[in-house]
Amino acid sequence: MLKQTLAEKIISAHTAAPVRAGDFVVADVDVTAVQDGTGPLTVAELEKAGFTTVKNPARTILFIDHAAPSPRKELSNTHLVLREFAKRTGAVLSEIGEGVCHQLLVEKYVNPGEILIGADSHTCTSGALGAFATGMGSTDVAVGMAIGKTWLKVPATFKVEVTGKFQPGVGAKDLILHLIGLIGADGATYKALEFCGDTIENMEMADRFTLSNMAVEAGAKAGLIATDEKTKKYLQEHGRGDRFKEIKPDEGASYERVIRIDASQLEPTVSCPHKVDNVKKAKELADVKVNQIYVGTCTNGRIEDLRLVAQILKGKKIADGVRLFVTPASRSVLLQALKEGLIETLVQSGASVQTPGCGPCVGVHGGILGDGEVCLSTQNRNFQGRMGNTKGFIYLCSPAVAAASALTGHITDPREI
Repeated sequence: MLKQTLAEKIISAHTAAPVRAGDFVVADVDVTAVQDGTGPLTVAELEKAGFTTVKNPARTILFIDHAAPSPRKELSNTHLVLREFAKRTGAVLSEIGEGVCHQLLVEKYVNPGEILIGADSHTCTSGALGAFATGMGSTDVAVGMAIGKTWLKVPATFKVEVTGKFQPGVGAKDLILHLIGLIGADGATYKALEFCGDTIENMEMADRFTLSNMAVEAGAKAGLIATDEKTKKYLQEHGRGDRFKEIKPDEGASYERVIRIDASQLEPTVSCPHKVDNVKKAKELADVKVNQIYVGTCTNGRIEDLRLVAQILKGKKIADGVRLFVTPASRSVLLQALKEGLIETLVQSGASVQTPGCGPCVGVHGGILGDGEVCLSTQNRNFQGRMGNTKGFIYLCSPAVAAASALTGHITDPREI
């Protein structure tokens, strides 16, 4: 009997025969997604190919999240393209204020064992639900939307086995930054990362989403985690308990590489400009003063992240000269944060709270950097110019590091607060 990894097992269920790493296949697609940066091109490619309908409108999702609300007329016009396409085809439109596509996909649309293709590199976030979720170009996603199928090469898998208990002040973001620093920004190019071990089993879903989200920052095609009772509980909480299924790799599955990490040895970790794999310990960067701090995005804009930041900031004021922007990842996260009083705590500390969406992360609006300014952010990418100015400097960190640094005005190990 063929022993399969998570990637092989999920893809096999969507093809005519069992697959193994290296096979080229045509697979059925369950969910397709685009956002306002990539969606207009997808629509144009569909029309160019002569398609006037989509295969599965109820599971074709168009997100307006990258420029939400729109800061200029050109972007407003691209939003019109998606709104009109949704009306014409019956595809689902996620409007301004609903939140980031990747957060909404896990909240509402993707289930274990499914294949999701999205015209955005961080589509791999949904892999934490035991789905094969991967980013593709707008043209490839257009084909998937039109015919309900896609072609791909079955990726080989790196098994990332994480054991041990995190130290206080250390968490999933520090783990994934450490991993990317360990193997490099291209260290897992077109591989699937399969996260396992007791550390992963003990993680809540929010932290698992952080790991899968940033798999692509090591070049990975997908970031996968086996389903368990925590997956089931998450689906139940979001009205999809009946869609749970157990998805786990076979004993004896073949892995191209096995990476073992002791979580108890990790420390608060920061990615320095201008590459995600340029990592250092937070305590080594105390001389880096920050102008702006950003908490949010599809990586760390969940309710658990806001709770942690509010806990650190409660009853305190952010440092003079620091701008703190907080953007909940979805409308439901914002509503929960309001209900728990987190927004009041954040605003009293000096933070500015923004409309759910991508916010400053993509450099379109919400907090573009000035020349020479430094931003410490919970996002997933720090390429030069990422936040709208090639003369800006972006450091990536966990919510705990972000909150601690907001109080001091420089990059700070949260264990010092």
